[in-house]
Amino acid sequence: MPVIKSAKKKLRQDKKRTLQNKSIENLFKKMVKEAQKNPSEENIKKAVSVVDKMAQKNTIHKNKASRIKSTLSKLSAKKPKLPKTKVSANP
Repeated sequence: MPVIKSAKKKLRQDKKRTLQNKSIENLFKKMVKEAQKNPSEENIKKAVSVVDKMAQKNTIHKNKASRIKSTLSKLSAKKPKLPKTKVSANP
């Protein structure tokens, strides 16, 4: 345990920041998984928003955030494939 007054304060601050980072990290994981399962525009926007917040607060690196956002945007670009139908050549 810290003895110096400033070290005690630093410990309190670190505990508080750790809790905040854990809560936003859990939200981040939840939102990204949800967006990957159901890639609707709304889910992807929410996930990208959380990723941006984490990068802004330096919880994750900005390049990691860019990678995740790129992956999510690729999900929204995918169009559902229609089943192939056989075309008969009978006139």
